[in-house]
Amino acid sequence: MRKLKYTLIIILIFGCQSGSENNNHWGGESPDLISAVDISFYPTISENGILFYNDQGDQINFLNSLFEKGVNTIRLRLWVDPVDDSSSFNEIKEFSTLLKSLGFKIWITPHFSDTWAHPGQQQIPNEWGSLNFEEIKAEVYSHINQIMNEIEPEYIQIGNEINTGVLFPHGNIENNSDQFIEIISQGISAVRSNSTQTKVILHCAGFEASQWFFNLVNPLDYDIIGISYYPIWHGKSLNDLQLKLIELSSNFGKEILIAETAYPFTLGWNDWTNNIVGLEEQLILPDYPATPSGQQNFIRDLKNMVLEIDNGIGFCYWGAELIAWDGENSENGSVWENQALFDFNNTELPVLQEFSYD
Repeated sequence: MRKLKYTLIIILIFGCQSGSENNNHWGGESPDLISAVDISFYPTISENGILFYNDQGDQINFLNSLFEKGVNTIRLRLWVDPVDDSSSFNEIKEFSTLLKSLGFKIWITPHFSDTWAHPGQQQIPNEWGSLNFEEIKAEVYSHINQIMNEIEPEYIQIGNEINTGVLFPHGNIENNSDQFIEIISQGISAVRSNSTQTKVILHCAGFEASQWFFNLVNPLDYDIIGISYYPIWHGKSLNDLQLKLIELSSNFGKEILIAETAYPFTLGWNDWTNNIVGLEEQLILPDYPATPSGQQNFIRDLKNMVLEIDNGIGFCYWGAELIAWDGENSENGSVWENQALFDFNNTELPVLQEFSYD
């Protein structure tokens, strides 16, 4: 965190000079449209002295470059008690302060876990393991309350990809759907008690079961439907996705966005860590090959598709920063470097042109 702290000091010193320009940007035509990236691992990457470049070969500031390209919101995961400082509360609070000084809005994604939470894994934090259900609800309220008081995000998810539930076994939807609703309600209550401005996102992985899921959570007081869409896991038809988003918007009257997406610019690799996407059968062909233009066209078409929907407000690109940061021989590096927004020379890719709403 030393490099990040140093950068924060510099930004705060000169913030008054640059802030007037940044505050008027917000990605283009509307401050309500979200052009987001999830760069949760960037604090760790920044500690390794990684340099980034524009397509003229000039060194750039990673965060400033994102802002200049039209990114207006940064999404950050938050773990309760991780094994190191990565995605810890202190790291996310400090990083959020830096990002706000640059003009970004903040979107916090508490996982209610010490590690990754997703439909296949909603592992309860170790320090919450012995708590009963009522105590779990109190911890959720306290956790969100702390986020709201100390980070003050513009957007907050109550859990990550929660279509199977949260905090197993207490909030497992299959066995305890009522308890799941109570837990999520506690998180939302903590948001509403602190802010009338912060928007609450409920996040479903994929769209196939989304109608069922948002029927379940319909009684809850949330603002935005968030859907993850990765072709490798969620189907290869943007048309099917659009039809479902239209249905969700019509049925529930909520704002709607793609909360996570990504696409490869190559099927190659830049370290010895196995990549998640590496086969042509995982792509949408022939429309979107694994090339820089294929990646750009995918995001352009996805963005435009969302904005054509009533209540569609934007998208978030996941893993924008996940270059092969640990070196070309690392076996524990990036599984995502062929889906980052920078190529294997850490140079900006054409897809970044699609983040502006101008």
